[in-house]
Amino acid sequence: MIPTRESMTVEFKSDRKKLPDKELIETVVCLANSEGGELWLGVEDDGTPTGLHADHAELSTLPAFIASRTAPRLDVRVTPVEAEGVRVARIEVPVDGRLYATTDGVYKRRRMQADGEPECEPFLPHEIPSRLSRFGSVDPTNQPVTGATLADLDPLERERLRQIVERRGGDAVLGELEDEALDGALGLTVEQDGELVPTLLGLLLIGRESALRRHVPGHEVAFQVLEQEAVQVNEFTRAPLLRTMEWLETMFRPYNPEQELQMGLYRIPVPRVEERAFREAVANALTHRDYARLGAVHVKLETEVLEVSNPGGFVEGVSLDNLLTVPPHPRNPALADAFKRVGLVERSGRGVDLIYRGLLRYGRARPDYSRTTRSNVVVRLSVAEADLDFLRLILEEEERRAGPLPVESLMVLSALREARRLSSQDLAHGLGLDQAQARQVLEPLAEAGLVEAHGAKRNRTYTLSRRLYRELGQKAEYVRQSGFDRFQQDEMVLKYVREHGRITRREAAELCRLGPRQAGKLLQRLVGEGRLVQHGTRRGAFYTEPEV
Repeated sequence: MIPTRESMTVEFKSDRKKLPDKELIETVVCLANSEGGELWLGVEDDGTPTGLHADHAELSTLPAFIASRTAPRLDVRVTPVEAEGVRVARIEVPVDGRLYATTDGVYKRRRMQADGEPECEPFLPHEIPSRLSRFGSVDPTNQPVTGATLADLDPLERERLRQIVERRGGDAVLGELEDEALDGALGLTVEQDGELVPTLLGLLLIGRESALRRHVPGHEVAFQVLEQEAVQVNEFTRAPLLRTMEWLETMFRPYNPEQELQMGLYRIPVPRVEERAFREAVANALTHRDYARLGAVHVKLETEVLEVSNPGGFVEGVSLDNLLTVPPHPRNPALADAFKRVGLVERSGRGVDLIYRGLLRYGRARPDYSRTTRSNVVVRLSVAEADLDFLRLILEEEERRAGPLPVESLMVLSALREARRLSSQDLAHGLGLDQAQARQVLEPLAEAGLVEAHGAKRNRTYTLSRRLYRELGQKAEYVRQSGFDRFQQDEMVLKYVREHGRITRREAAELCRLGPRQAGKLLQRLVGEGRLVQHGTRRGAFYTEPEV
């Protein structure tokens, strides 16, 4: 039951000489202020259990002792564990978004060292707001900035704000307000000790550049263009955000050429990156970044990808698995709301949907967030050449529906174009939905003739429809997909093994035009039927015929 090594959520503490109370409390606080986890008392650093000191034999009093020595009171769960003939304690530490300290006033957090080993270190003053904003406990952008005055706000930037409201179709009421009322309506200023002072939001939106350098040293934005690893453009700015948005759009425009798609009498522009998707990706980076951390927002264009990154990982509750389904959860709510009211971004707060849509409808791969870490959010947008035939089909379907295809439908069509054939389970997993919700996405697509179902119930799989393959000029591909029933797949795999001696999951997927999970299930079924024998596990697994 004892983990094999320490990690961000696991800490071992020897208790042979009795762990000092101060170190025990500080370790619990450290875990609570990070990701929560388990403190194993009576276990050495290498994971060897050596047992509890006699003073810790009565574990029932330990939760109350920890609660009395932490502020606010931290409730832990203590469980005795017998391991290798000795008794140790598993102390489960929750994470709830609050910031904890010892009653001596010590704040600690957990981090990884350069050698990959975890350690507890003190919170620095500027890190406390970052921790609270990550959990939504405080909005740093609606707080007054110490030392800032109204003279730090730039009247020219306020006029830029008004112009953007008018040009972008923002909240029309804002354009009718006097300066002081406008600042108050957006939260650019607050009253403090009887005087109006700028908030962080005020400095970020309409502050003078000199004031931003002085009061918000972490704010910086970079635009870079790389061609075969050679730097063509490498420009930085510390301008307020409204000017920065316009600067980025101007810098990117020469690198965003358009094709044209002829649709009847109309010519549809097809950009390298859809303007709304670019704006939402950049706005997300600016509104969700952690302004207490040093480091620039980077907008980097490479040969086949546009990468946008910002300091500060996902806020609590947001992950790679739920990006499209979790309710909007900005790190800086006041700043995100101001961007919506001004008209710079989608008012519904579902800007991620627009980023997905801006790629998928052109036949490009979905946004890639896989390089995101605890300290940085990274999204990579494909700038590969658009599939005009696929775009034509999407536009025709949207015209028939008199409305846009839901982003989930575009994700299904994209996944089937890439993997050829997928089960409802595979599609549900890719969408972040349960199977019932996935079927609600699939059924309208089948009714519209865009996808076809094969098989029944648990064995049902989906492919793109005959019509879609025909209009994409891939008739043979449809025949290959729809013609591979379960019997044919079995025979193809067995014949491959007879001819080549063995087969891997990847080879089975390519042979039968299946997704990796479907290919794995096919091979496991043949193993269960005694027709194949598995050798090895995971990526190293391969399959052969059983010996006679």
